[in-house]
Amino acid sequence: MEKDFTLLMARDQAMIEERLGEIFSKETHYADLQEAMEYSLLAGGKRIRPVLTLETCRMCGGSLQAALPFACGVEMIHTYSLIHDDLPAMDNDDLRRGRPTNHVVYGEATAILAGDGLLTAAFEQLAGAELPAERVVTAVACLARCAGPAGMVGGQALDMAGEGHALTRKELELLQSLKTGALISAAARLGAIAAGADEGKLRQIDRYAQALGRAFQVRDDMLDVTSSAEELGKNVGSDQVNGKSTFVTALGLEGCAALVEQLTREAVDALEGFEQPEFHIWLAHKMAGRTK
Repeated sequence: MEKDFTLLMARDQAMIEERLGEIFSKETHYADLQEAMEYSLLAGGKRIRPVLTLETCRMCGGSLQAALPFACGVEMIHTYSLIHDDLPAMDNDDLRRGRPTNHVVYGEATAILAGDGLLTAAFEQLAGAELPAERVVTAVACLARCAGPAGMVGGQALDMAGEGHALTRKELELLQSLKTGALISAAARLGAIAAGADEGKLRQIDRYAQALGRAFQVRDDMLDVTSSAEELGKNVGSDQVNGKSTFVTALGLEGCAALVEQLTREAVDALEGFEQPEFHIWLAHKMAGRTK
C-alpha cells in the first residue's frame, strides 16, 4: 500500500513539474526576471500543496487535468512566499532546497520582482482553468483570501512582529494557522471546488487541511531543532537565531510529538464519509513522520 501511494504521488508530481515547466516557456523574457522565477519555481521540493489539490479533486470525483491549473497556481504562490521569506528583510536565509536562495543568485531587487511575478501569474493560471465560470471565480476568491492579509501574508506579519518575544501557544497557533495552514487549506479546498463538491464536503476538507497544516508546521519546528541543513536542504536553527517562538519552545519536543499525533488523528477523522480517502489518510501519516 505504501508503494502504491508513493507511486501515485510521484505521478502527480510529474504532472505538476511538466505543467510548471511550460508556464513561462512561451513568454517574452525581460532581463533575468523569468529566469529568476523559474530558478525557484522549478527547484523541486515535495509539491505537497499541488498534489493535495489534485488528489482532493480526485477524492471528490473530479478530473485531475481540470484541477491542474489550480494546483500550479497554489505552488506558484507558495514559491513566491519562499523567495520573499528568504530575503534579508525577512528571514535572511541563504539556502533553500539545497541551493543558494533567489536573492543570493539574482540580487534582492530581482528576487522581489520574481516573487511578485509568480504571485500575479498564479491567478492567471486559475483564471485559465477549463471549468465552469462559477467554480473559477470561487477558486480565485479562495486563494486570494488564503494568500493575502487574512491568510499567509497576515501570518508572516505576525511572525515578523513576534521576533524577540515569547509567544503563547494560542498566539503561535494563530500565527501558524495563517502563515502555513491557510495555503494548505486553500490547496485542498481548490481541489474540492474544481470537482464541484458541496458545502458539507468543503467543510470536511477544511477540517482535514487545517489539522494537516498545523501538524505540518509543528513537525517543521521539530525538524528545525533535530535535523541538519543537508537533510532539509535549508538552514536549520534559524528560528532560534532570529529569536522566534516556535512550538518546540512552547511545548518541548515530546509535547510537539504528542500534538502532531493528535492533529493527525483529527485530520483522519475529518474524512469520514468520503468514498476513497486512503491517499489523504496516508499523506497525513507520512507528513507526521517526515524527516525532511
